[in-house]
Amino acid sequence: MPSRHQAGAAPAEGRTRILDRAIIGGRRFLVGLSASRAMSCGAGTWLTALLFAATGIYGLERGGHMPTAIETVRDMGDAAANLAGFRIANVNLSGQNHVTPGDILATAGVKPTSSLVFLDAEGARTRLEELAWIKRATVQKLYPDRLDIQIVEREGFALWQKDGKINVIARDGTVIAPYSDDARYIRLPIVVGDGAEKSVVEIVEALSLVPGVRDQVRAAIRVADRRWTLKMRNGIDVRLPERGLVDALQQLAVLDKDKSLLSRDITIVDLRLPDRVSVRLSDAAYEARQAELKARAKAKKGSNT
Repeated sequence: MPSRHQAGAAPAEGRTRILDRAIIGGRRFLVGLSASRAMSCGAGTWLTALLFAATGIYGLERGGHMPTAIETVRDMGDAAANLAGFRIANVNLSGQNHVTPGDILATAGVKPTSSLVFLDAEGARTRLEELAWIKRATVQKLYPDRLDIQIVEREGFALWQKDGKINVIARDGTVIAPYSDDARYIRLPIVVGDGAEKSVVEIVEALSLVPGVRDQVRAAIRVADRRWTLKMRNGIDVRLPERGLVDALQQLAVLDKDKSLLSRDITIVDLRLPDRVSVRLSDAAYEARQAELKARAKAKKGSNT
């Protein structure tokens, strides 16, 4: 099996072989025609020019200079179009917030020397939509000299922590940017672990229906890409079921309201089973509970004697 490098090089090698055959075949054809008295002077001139052009393209391809040559031809076309009055003199940008105007123009391929005629609007739109922050872009050419670029940016929906790194993600899980101390990100919910970015809408929308619980959550941890465990601000872990997420959260809210469950000296609340709620005491609470039970047993034994 060819390596990735070899596989990537195969199309280039194929093009080279095709060009080799074209040049050799062109030369043989030209020599054959030159030997024939039927070839007119004009036809010979055009065929010679064609052969030289093919030879030039072949040399550019073999030397890896084709992109530079294409850029040079484009610059020449822009220069001619600009002289004819089609220089991009006005650029109207709208909708950008996180992406800078410089990044937008550079990505769209707009330079001070660009002309409206030779700007590829569809290619510019495609490249803009490859930027993480940009959800949708519209590029319109308004002749003779105006370019309109409208941007719809993605919004930060949550913070995703994985492998010690925190990124801002969009609603669809797209990583937008590394987290920074920006005021816009401080109140975003935090999700943690593999698969958390793909299921972020599920947990965020479920918590939004139970604000009494949501406001106590520090982070939501994705477990085995199947269910969630909530890490509360006071250190308690709340293990949620795979299904019935909203029902479990509402049950937790009732228990906290009626019995102050989330204020007790516990470490884990397990809601994974629909017919029961299990809790685990902290070490200190467990020892205190054991001491209390021993004291009761001792008192009961003394009263019986």
